Amino acid sequence: MELFLKYPHDVQQELLHKLIQKARNTEIGKQYGFKEIRSYRNFAEQVPVRNYEDVQGLIERARKGENNIFWPSPVKLFAQSSGTTNAKSKYIPVSPEALEDCHYAASKDLLCVYLNNNPDSKLFTGKSLRLGGSKRLYESNGTSYGDLSAILIDNMPFWAEFSSTPGNEVSLMSDWEVKMQAIVQETIQEKVTSLAGVPSWMLVLLNNILETTGKNELMEIWPDLEVYFHGGVSFDPYRQQYHKLFPNQKFKYYEIFNASEGFFALQDKNDTNDLLLMLDYGIFYEFIPMDQHGRDGEKIIPLSEVELGKNYAIIITTNSGLWRYKVGDTVRFTSINPYRIRVSGRTKHHINTFGEELIIENAEVALKKATALTQSEIVDYTAAPIFMVDKEKGAHEWFIEFKVEPKDKQKFNRIFDIALQEINSDYEAKRKNNMTLNPPTIHYARTNLFYDWLKSKNKLGGQHKIPRLSNTRELVEELIVLNKKS
Repeated sequence: MELFLKYPHDVQQELLHKLIQKARNTEIGKQYGFKEIRSYRNFAEQVPVRNYEDVQGLIERARKGENNIFWPSPVKLFAQSSGTTNAKSKYIPVSPEALEDCHYAASKDLLCVYLNNNPDSKLFTGKSLRLGGSKRLYESNGTSYGDLSAILIDNMPFWAEFSSTPGNEVSLMSDWEVKMQAIVQETIQEKVTSLAGVPSWMLVLLNNILETTGKNELMEIWPDLEVYFHGGVSFDPYRQQYHKLFPNQKFKYYEIFNASEGFFALQDKNDTNDLLLMLDYGIFYEFIPMDQHGRDGEKIIPLSEVELGKNYAIIITTNSGLWRYKVGDTVRFTSINPYRIRVSGRTKHHINTFGEELIIENAEVALKKATALTQSEIVDYTAAPIFMVDKEKGAHEWFIEFKVEPKDKQKFNRIFDIALQEINSDYEAKRKNNMTLNPPTIHYARTNLFYDWLKSKNKLGGQHKIPRLSNTRELVEELIVLNKKS
């Protein structure tokens, strides 16, 4: 870490050179002339920027057992992620190098950073309560897929299980409702010193633990608990609820920024929202200024050219064979010596408060199906999360204005909810048995509600549009008030 902190650009350039050289004889390497690439400029000129749809065909070939397509090492593992415009799920390749030199290396670094910052820690006197995803069955061609967390748990060194709870058998259960109760029963018997998992899921688990034990605070169950390592979704909506669960001022929160595509950044100081960009995990970074994103000839820059305070879309080249790949996340740099970031959102409107990654394309397809089956017509719509409060589950709150309302509103609501689950596997997982998300709350907006809102903002005409999906409730709260006015 000290090396890339001191020489960030040299480390990144050397990394890019190694990735190109290693993959020069792959199908992609031959297609884009990797043997002739001598500089970053050559790389940027010869290799196109791509999104998932552009590489989906190559990934499907790899999932069927083909090798040496985009990476020389055989890729047998694929992390299942949220759906795209044309697919219910994405399958991100996880090479042996990415497993060891990115994901597992990050876990070790995170622990080392935490212990270095907290020399009095007693982390290793107990176990880490990890909350991961489910494992999927192996396919007949020798490749497998599942949640990234399940892949990491299933492939970690045998000794790592000794310091974690629950055990692998429970951690990899596919039925979340059964799994949740199994985790509760196993972990309340253990000495837990740390937590690791997505905030929304972890909150459900912790509330279940309190309900099962009859305790008011988790410190009554695990008095040595000292830190929560979290990531996956924004922590801000949950922060107050976690403070209620852990009223001890000494309890610490450490944030990470990882995805199926790789581990990008981690919190390297106590009590900060800034994340250190990790530059030696086999990931080469480029960035698109968000004020140019999606335009013809959009400017793409290396790490050395980023500026403080600007929003950037991330492009990555990885040791799993993703070449100049658009991740979809946006970041803002808070420091350039060293490079520290804050995650600022996604390149598209979305709701990802609970890890559901609901995007506009999902909403459009589901609404189209629901209106078709109920002979209704929509004028406008928007949606926002209903945040978890105490033991109440989360949900999505929709305002939909109709030109022709459905005669059976309950039927519309049901079809819409089911359609969203069919389109988006992450939303489906959160909705299963109302584990994290309750059914959506749908307001049938009065006539001209959205017109009146735009008028109140002096945004009638021109290019002004209703924000479709948001992770905040600002617009929805305004619409609730405005909807009562005739």
